[in-house]
Amino acid sequence: MRIPLSWLREYVDLPEDATAEGLLADLIKVGIEEEAIHRPSDELHGPIVVGQVLSLEKEEASNGKTINWTQVRVAPEGEQAADGGADVRGIVCGAHNFVEGDKVVVTLPGAVLPGDFRIAARKTYGHVSDGMIASVRELGIGEDHDGILVLSTLGLDPEVGTDALELLGLGDEAAEVEITPDRGYQLSLRGIARSYTQVHDEPFNDPADAIDTPASLTGGYEVRIEDSAPIYGNPGASRFVARTVRGIDPTRPTPTWMSARLRLAGIRSISLPVDISNYVMLELGQPLHFYDLAKLSGPIVVRRATEGERITTLDDKDRALSTEDLLITDDSGAIGIAGVMGGASTEVSDTTTDVLIEAATIDTVSIGRTRRRHKLPSEASKRFERGVDPLIAPVAAQRAANLLAELAGGDIDPAGTDAGEVKAPIAVVLPEGYPSATFGAELTVAEVERALTKMGATFQKNDGGWLVSPPSWRPDVLAKEDLAEDIAVLVGYDRIPSRLPVPPAGRGYTREQKQRRLVSQSLADAGLVEVITLPFVSESANEVFGPDGAVSLKLANPISAEFGFLRQSVLPGLAEAARRNVARGFKDLALFESGLVFLGTGEDGSELLPPLGAKPADEVLAELEDSIPPQPRMVGGLLAGHAAASAPGVSAREWDWADALDYARMVGQVLGVDLVVSQGSHAAFHPGRTASLALPSGAVVGVAGELHPNVVKAEGLPARAAAFEVDLDAVIEASPDVIVARSLSGYPVATQDVALIVDAGLPSGKVEATLREGAGELLESVHLFDDYRGAGIDEGKKSLAFGLVFRAADRTLTADEASEARSAAVALAGERHGAVQR
Repeated sequence: MRIPLSWLREYVDLPEDATAEGLLADLIKVGIEEEAIHRPSDELHGPIVVGQVLSLEKEEASNGKTINWTQVRVAPEGEQAADGGADVRGIVCGAHNFVEGDKVVVTLPGAVLPGDFRIAARKTYGHVSDGMIASVRELGIGEDHDGILVLSTLGLDPEVGTDALELLGLGDEAAEVEITPDRGYQLSLRGIARSYTQVHDEPFNDPADAIDTPASLTGGYEVRIEDSAPIYGNPGASRFVARTVRGIDPTRPTPTWMSARLRLAGIRSISLPVDISNYVMLELGQPLHFYDLAKLSGPIVVRRATEGERITTLDDKDRALSTEDLLITDDSGAIGIAGVMGGASTEVSDTTTDVLIEAATIDTVSIGRTRRRHKLPSEASKRFERGVDPLIAPVAAQRAANLLAELAGGDIDPAGTDAGEVKAPIAVVLPEGYPSATFGAELTVAEVERALTKMGATFQKNDGGWLVSPPSWRPDVLAKEDLAEDIAVLVGYDRIPSRLPVPPAGRGYTREQKQRRLVSQSLADAGLVEVITLPFVSESANEVFGPDGAVSLKLANPISAEFGFLRQSVLPGLAEAARRNVARGFKDLALFESGLVFLGTGEDGSELLPPLGAKPADEVLAELEDSIPPQPRMVGGLLAGHAAASAPGVSAREWDWADALDYARMVGQVLGVDLVVSQGSHAAFHPGRTASLALPSGAVVGVAGELHPNVVKAEGLPARAAAFEVDLDAVIEASPDVIVARSLSGYPVATQDVALIVDAGLPSGKVEATLREGAGELLESVHLFDDYRGAGIDEGKKSLAFGLVFRAADRTLTADEASEARSAAVALAGERHGAVQR
């Protein structure tokens, strides 16, 4: 919200030397956040005056361009110009939208325009151009650069030599503030002025009081509000005021004072009717809409959209409507989406003579959902979403009618329409000690009542406290907590004593939190970089990376149509992060992420959603909770490029499937769970280089290996990229409460190797597990160090060589003991797998 100081002065007594900086400092005291300062004179200054074209000669330049060599009077005849020079100047101008006698804006030598464009006399096209005739873009007040600014088009006929900056309102300044969602009334000059007087106790000249409004409105255009079954707890429209103005001329120029204020307030001047609508909205906070009366057919009906109904809005877009959308309709159908955007069929144009003014009160929740559904933010919807004063509607309609009559030459119909009803604000009980207890310092009864009066509330004092009726412009005040907050703001936060609160004793992290942090810290310590990615993916990403059987959960209102589903794996986000880094030259990557995934079951539970406006019953909440799809926490990693860079005498080493498998097993090891590795398969992984990870119970909890070449290519990753993903929740659930470190033995090890010939299709992991079981408790570790297929090995067979390490905790093993254990292991492998020792 931008606040032009000259406009604000009409409603409060600002000091003569008031600045935007000072205004922001004052408004901060009542909880309004400062944003910026807009001061055109910071970029636009110097001698800029009104000039009159005395003569104009067209000349053909050497480059084929036609220019105008003009003589322009820039000061009254015989007087010195603002820059100290002659009263008539020769100026070269390339625009052609003016004639002799026109009054224009002339920037004289020494002037500075936006962009630090400095004006000086210079020779061009064979003449010395002593200044410049300016366009609206060059002055920074519009985008039109095709022609210069002719003042008569603005309805102006000033004296030659007049200061053009003052004439066009460019000497004003504005303070921009950020309005919190609960203070919609502050999105108007009326609301800002009211807040300013709360700081300085200045008199408030309410602009609504200056407008003579009929005591009642009858006999106007027929309006019916048909929203008998409100879906959000409140009627979609509680009030609809309509006034008619006939015989206007919509082509009349917008007065300079109005266009200047709108421009400084951040709104572009479009046409006189539109500018009047925006001006009243900024002044009083009530959004308005104008209809061409001749284009309306039958009574106006406010209702919800029907199934399949459509509308073409003012931006010429055909829109499909939801049955939740509140519409303005007539006999022809929808003519506007209430409070969001009007329809093209009844738009006011240059041929409009009779206008119907709408000033309505729209439900905040209804309009908020409609605005988000259609992605149509506007200044009107911004105000309706925060709540508009229902009592201001007839005042705003009258103000707009007065301006149309005054500026566009229309006649106001005495009849009018006021449909609907305004409910009185709900009174709030405020216990006497509550403000002090909440504020943190003792407040007297007088201070509380003074603050309530400042905020515009009425109240009755009783033995236990106050019964407070909030003002009509404060729909956010619904409970004693809201009143306490306002009282704190108006009394002043500086009254709150500085006392450090004593934090209650906590129980620390939960077991699950500790274990999650342990896993993340261990992966980071091992050299991986943690990233956080968005949980939104494409449906195809879920099909590639997600588990079999899971249903993709589609978002109702995605931020991007490309990423309209919730992820079933953390790997798509890791792949996107890796792709972005590779595209920027970072090709050696080791990333990991821990986060929730969403596994749909095909039942979305949408039929269980209760209506808004009331708390659902406990059994309904329990059903909703049960309908939420599983959301396990996964930890995944992606490895691409080189694990170690090349160096003198050292070759570079690429990440491979074994690294991914090691990191996946580390997740289990740090939690005291030995994950069982076996040959696996996954759509996103290489069919021959994929490991399946399972708990000792046999439940599969993860996958690791090399990504499929097609996936690597599609994601733009370096060749042979590897990845892993583990169900962290499942591993934590299977982990022991206490992890006991294995004691170190002081006795030497006995090592023995064994090579077994087995079927080529037998996974080495199964053979390794058998050797562990057969060797017994003396076996400390076993690892595969060779997989040979070739000469000397029958076709369809392979040779697997394992290194076995034996150790006893209480003695030194003999060679015979180690050999006996190895023989037992080989025997069991022969029995189960037909293994033959090589």
